[in-house]
Amino acid sequence: MASNIKSYWKNYINGEWVDGSDGGRISVEDPAQGSSICEIAEATIEDVDIAVAAAKECFGSRQLADITPARRLQMLMLVAQDLRAHLDEIAHVVVLDTGKRILDARGEVEMAARYFEYYGGAADKLEGSSIPLGDGFMNYTTHAPFGVSAQIVPWNYPIIIAARSLAAAFATGNASIVKSPELAPLSVYMLAKSCERVGFPKGAVNVICGYGNLTGAALASHKDVNQLVFTGSVKTGQAILRYAAELVVPAIMELGGKSAGVVFPDARLDDVVEGARNGIFRHAGQICSAMSRMIVHESRYDEVVNGVVKMVEGLSIGPGIEDHDITPVMSAGQLDRVEGYCLGAAQQGATVAAGGRRVPNQAGHFMPPTVFSDVTPDMTIANEEVFGPVLSILKYKEPEEAIAIANGTEYGLAAGIFTRDLERTHWAAERLDAGQVYVNQWHAGGVETPFGGMKKSGFGREKGQEALLNYVQTKSVTIRTSLT
Repeated sequence: MASNIKSYWKNYINGEWVDGSDGGRISVEDPAQGSSICEIAEATIEDVDIAVAAAKECFGSRQLADITPARRLQMLMLVAQDLRAHLDEIAHVVVLDTGKRILDARGEVEMAARYFEYYGGAADKLEGSSIPLGDGFMNYTTHAPFGVSAQIVPWNYPIIIAARSLAAAFATGNASIVKSPELAPLSVYMLAKSCERVGFPKGAVNVICGYGNLTGAALASHKDVNQLVFTGSVKTGQAILRYAAELVVPAIMELGGKSAGVVFPDARLDDVVEGARNGIFRHAGQICSAMSRMIVHESRYDEVVNGVVKMVEGLSIGPGIEDHDITPVMSAGQLDRVEGYCLGAAQQGATVAAGGRRVPNQAGHFMPPTVFSDVTPDMTIANEEVFGPVLSILKYKEPEEAIAIANGTEYGLAAGIFTRDLERTHWAAERLDAGQVYVNQWHAGGVETPFGGMKKSGFGREKGQEALLNYVQTKSVTIRTSLT
């Protein structure tokens, strides 16, 4: 499918599509071709001020408060319908924007629609409580929105992550500014178009594109922002948290991961191999909760390594628009980074069982599915987030050792268990330091299941009913009812 998208995209501020204030533009590249496909307006610090002012005005004028919860429900449902009505068009943009498979891109648009549908269904059900205080007094609680929500979105799943924040924010009565990722901004703008077509109030949704160290920093440090939502690296998250501390505002942080799947002796090989396929090789491993480590009992180690390598040898490599199994990593810099980790692992003594070097003589940024065996817990490849299609396979003897290895990094986003023993499942799930635990599969679960990390993988939860509580603050009202 040829690139037939428009050559220039504008920012969406206060219900209008506008250029950057200084006329700057950012080139957007197709990762599968390694070449520019369009340009997008670069938002400046001045544009951040304008977008925040628009959101503040929208919230402060009570335009959002005056929309009844029932009407918010209807509007969010309409966005879901609009996204589905334009699914093919948006999925095409997602592929060009991020490089992922067209099949996965279609699923991503559907999931974005589901966020609006799900939080639409919750918009009129966020209830307070009545607390008995005895004769002469009554107390009730309400959930009040924060006001202006600043959401900084990563490049790996931009439309999904923007949708889950925007939908929850609007359902609870907040106005939003989304800083789209400069490497993959286009699909977030398709989301803004849906909100515009449905008739969201001006300033309720603003989408700007700019570089993180300028536009992102200006947004995260803005004095009129009341809440920060960030998905990305630990280093950037720490910088944003410093801004949050200065502003004294709450933050939702979804940061890095180095997630491990623990394979017990009774595991089904098919489950393990399929878990690896879905857990680390989908979207070229560019998933924060990817299974980048597999910790295998010594009695099954060779069998598992051989099974995974055999699966990997059958994966096709190529552009996502052709629905290949292994699609490109996001950029030339990301390809250098991933390959550098692989070269370093080999130097430290890990065995290259598959892949290990970039795909030669091919347009775009392609890294083959890579498997390392003989990895030990002290190696760099076993501790740092690679963010590419690279699986490290480690060995253990005793169950307690496996849990210690799994918990042995600074991250705690996801973990997995492969076993047919229910008692062992509960034993391991209780001991793994991870915000979500997958059993005999990887990445199952949808918009309904809370998602977030432990340790340096962050805090706060997105997805599910629990996420709504991150977008509101509780107000307690106590009334004297006695006449004397």
